[in-house]
Amino acid sequence: MSVEAVRRILLRDLAALRREVEAYEREADLWVCPPGVTNPTGTLALHLAGNLRHFVGAQLGGTGFVRDREAEFGDRNVPRATLLAHIADAVEQVDRALSDLPETRLATTYPLEVGGVRLPTGTFLLHLATHFAYHLGQVDYHRRLVTGSAQTVGAQAIPELAGP
Repeated sequence: MSVEAVRRILLRDLAALRREVEAYEREADLWVCPPGVTNPTGTLALHLAGNLRHFVGAQLGGTGFVRDREAEFGDRNVPRATLLAHIADAVEQVDRALSDLPETRLATTYPLEVGGVRLPTGTFLLHLATHFAYHLGQVDYHRRLVTGSAQTVGAQAIPELAGP
């Protein structure tokens, strides 16, 4: 695993999240909670963007971003444009922080204790990528369930990992 590999995966998945949010024909559907669903796409978009802006942007990139995790899960009916702006900011922060992160940093301890443990930065970055992918799958399923559309947005497209 390299910093560049994690950067490309996170940027690819952030692009897929943007496409998912844009694929909802009705903005209100981003916030629909069918039975058994507690976190609609709007909530997950806020959470995923906030998570990466905090753990990558602020902690590894020194952006100064201050996370409001309670708002990620508590805010409702946030406009699509705001969700897309948060995603775009996460893209910028991930790209900048990981473009500047030396490979040697992967073996050093991540700056924060998370979940009661301290992990190597590389292990924690891998966790962030899999955490994102988990929720991205939920977003895709939510969109299909709420909109009735089985159309794909091309999430996790392998060619996107090749980069420009």
